[in-house]
Amino acid sequence: MKRRTFLATAAGASTALALGTTTTASASGRSDGGTEALLRRWFRDTCRSIEALTTDFGLTADTMDVTASTLTPSVNTSPTNIGCGLWATVAAGGLGVIDATTMRRRLDRTVSAVERLERAHGFWFNWYDAYTGETLTAWPDSGDPVDPFLSSVDNAWLITGLRLAADADPSLRPRVARLLADADWSFYYTPYDASAPATNPGQLHGGYSMGTESFTSHWYGTLNTEPRMASYLGIADGSLPGEHYWHTDRTLPPGTEQGQQPEGAWVTVDGVRLWRGHYTYRGRTFLPSWGGSMFEALMVPLFVPEAQWSPGAWGLNHQRYVRSQIEHGMIEEGYGYWGFSPANVPAGGYATYGVPALATSVDGYPSGGVVTPHASFLAMPFARDEAITNLRRIARDFGAYEDGIGFRDSVDVTTGRVSDHVLALDQGMIVAALAQVLKPGLLQVPFSSGGFARRVRPLLSKESFGI
Repeated sequence: MKRRTFLATAAGASTALALGTTTTASASGRSDGGTEALLRRWFRDTCRSIEALTTDFGLTADTMDVTASTLTPSVNTSPTNIGCGLWATVAAGGLGVIDATTMRRRLDRTVSAVERLERAHGFWFNWYDAYTGETLTAWPDSGDPVDPFLSSVDNAWLITGLRLAADADPSLRPRVARLLADADWSFYYTPYDASAPATNPGQLHGGYSMGTESFTSHWYGTLNTEPRMASYLGIADGSLPGEHYWHTDRTLPPGTEQGQQPEGAWVTVDGVRLWRGHYTYRGRTFLPSWGGSMFEALMVPLFVPEAQWSPGAWGLNHQRYVRSQIEHGMIEEGYGYWGFSPANVPAGGYATYGVPALATSVDGYPSGGVVTPHASFLAMPFARDEAITNLRRIARDFGAYEDGIGFRDSVDVTTGRVSDHVLALDQGMIVAALAQVLKPGLLQVPFSSGGFARRVRPLLSKESFGI
C-alpha cells in the first residue's frame, strides 16, 4: 500500500503527520517479538490515528476516511470525541509513547480549546466544529439544522477525559476545576419522592434540548449501559444521591415487555425497593445491557474498577457478557469471528450492532455479521487470549489493519467488506482498553479515590445480580 499523509485541511488547521508505508502483515504478530510487542504496536498506531484526528485547534474530530491519499478529519466533533482525545494523550504519556513534555503540551492545547466552547447549564453541546470550536447549528454535509443539545452521557465522557488530564498534569487542575464547577449532575436528575410520584423517579434524563428548552422524553434507566459513567460521576461529586444507583434497572420486573422474562427477587437496599433480576443465555446467567452491545457493558470499567470493587457481581458479569458475545459469533451464528457493538457500517453510515439475547430491549441490536475491532479490545481485560486471537484473524483475513492507523472501524465478515473509516470513539476505546491490559489501572486513578472511593465503592460492594 502507498504512503499516506494525514492532513487537517479545514480553516485553521495546517499540521501534517507523515506516516511510513502501510502494511497489514505486522498485525498478525509474526514478526513483533511476542504478544506484548504486538499490543504495543497496536497501541502506538491507534494513538497515531487519534493524533491525526485531532485538529490544530485541539479537538479530536468524530471520524476520518482512511482510503484517501490525504486524510482529513471530519468537521464535527462531540464531547465524547474530545474526551477520547484527552485520555488517549494521557495513556500515550503513561506508556511512554510520547514524552511528558509532549503530553502536557497536547493536554494544555485541548483544555484551552474546551475553555473556549459555548456551554449551557454547566454542560457542553453535542456537536462543535473541530477546527474552530463553534457550536454547530447546521450539519456540515447536508446543511440540516442541528439542535443544540446537552447529552448527559456525552458530557460524562468529556468530564472523564478532563479529570484524567488534571490527574496527569497537576498544573491543569485549577483550570479543570473551574470548568467543572457548574457541571451539576442534578440538572439531569428526576428526584425520587414517594409523596409526589413522577415518571422514572431517581433516574437521569438522556439530555436537554435548547431548541425546545425541555428535557428528552427518555431516561437512562438500564444500569448495564454506558450512561452509568454519568451516574458514577454525579454520585462521586455529591451532586446525585447514592440512592440513584439503586433506582436504575438490573432488568425490568417480571411481566414487563422486555428481551426475556427475568429470574430474580424483590429486595430492599439502602431503603430502596428494587427488582434484582437477571437473564439466561446458553445456560449462563447475566445482567443484560439495553441493546446487547459490547461498549454498553464494558466501556465504563476501563475507568471505574467495577470488577475489583464488586467481584461477585460486576466482575463476574463482565466475564460472562464477554463469553456470551464470543459464543454468539463463533457458535450460535457461526461467523468465525466475534465482537458486536455500534460502529461504522462497512458499506457506509453508522448502525447499532449487538447480540439480541443480551438485550433488555425487545428486539435488541442485531449482530448482522458485522464485527468491530473495538469490541474485542473491550473484551481483552476479561478474555485476553481470545480477544488477541480474534483480532489477529480479523487483520489477517480481511486486511483490516494498517500501520499508523490501526484497525479500521468494522468488517462485514459475510461479504468481506471493510470499513473505510476510523471513528474517534472506537479508537478511544481501543486505546483505553490496551492501556488497561498493558498497564492496569493507568486510566483508573482519578476514579479509584476521593468521592469514588467514599461514595461509589460502598454501593458496588453491596451489589448482587443473583448470578
